[in-house]
Amino acid sequence: MKNNKKGFTLIELLVVIAIIGLLATLSVVALNNARQKSRDAKRVSDIKQIQTSLELYFVDQNSYPSGASVTLGGTGYKALSSTSGFASAAAGTTYMGQVPAEPTPAATPAGYVYNALPAACTGTACTGYTLIFGLEGATGGLASGAHTANANGIQ
Repeated sequence: MKNNKKGFTLIELLVVIAIIGLLATLSVVALNNARQKSRDAKRVSDIKQIQTSLELYFVDQNSYPSGASVTLGGTGYKALSSTSGFASAAAGTTYMGQVPAEPTPAATPAGYVYNALPAACTGTACTGYTLIFGLEGATGGLASGAHTANANGIQ
């Protein structure tokens, strides 16, 4: 008698399911890593945009905006203008109409924090600033963790 059964054995089905599960796991891990790098690249780009607008402000006003520990973007300080500095709405010459908010989930430290350097301020005229921001992972030659930016670049 000829045994002519068609179909897959249980072992064959389990092997195929295991291979599909392994491929799915690897793709999810790769996707999460790409998302993290994308968020960090956006953070660095945002900081460079803020630096550019601060330099434009400095050229026109001959100082940087005064203020200590101002968290930028989100629901708070959304614009940079000649009359208001960093404020929720622009007034006068607008240097940055929409200050970018940090992508979610936030890195450590969270947010983009602007500080006029107290030692570089005389009255309301400030000649120095720092921007504090964090990265989730290594990006563009910067390690993960807290970083600062000022008129000389990003550290």
